[in-house]
Amino acid sequence: MSSHVTKTTRRAAAWSLGLCAALLAGLGAQAGVALNAARVGAVDVPALARFYETAFGLQEVNRLERPGHLEVMLNFGDSVAAAKANPAAQIVIMHRDSDDLKDEVPHMILTVTDLAATAAAITAAGGTIQGKPIPFGKSGMLIGFAADPVGNRLELIQQPQPAGHAP
Repeated sequence: MSSHVTKTTRRAAAWSLGLCAALLAGLGAQAGVALNAARVGAVDVPALARFYETAFGLQEVNRLERPGHLEVMLNFGDSVAAAKANPAAQIVIMHRDSDDLKDEVPHMILTVTDLAATAAAITAAGGTIQGKPIPFGKSGMLIGFAADPVGNRLELIQQPQPAGHAP
């Protein structure tokens, strides 16, 4: 494929993605709706929080404790202060009575820059990788699935890499 066709294709894809993002942002702004957090559950909330801190570098930004109930809020940042200042949606871990999950459809979807490195970090922190990454059609994206130590499912998406740039 010629470099002109490749550049044109990339420009068209970037324009399309930008348009979609602008439309979604506009729709969200009109509706006054934004994603606040994604919630997962665990019998042992502190242990699962340590997994997310170790595997993904998340920081604890808040904690709600009541008798028989614990919620830990996590966010991305190089420090606790940076994570608290991060306006991105948080991951919330909430107490549940059982880790026996029957439905695999609910899960978190995370964008990663290096799927192989993320899979290694998940495994090292006690999670499991569920099969090999698969290409998403001809988009250049790779998709992988994993589970945290209590079985909450994670979808990992690696965006296409620019030519000559390995993750």
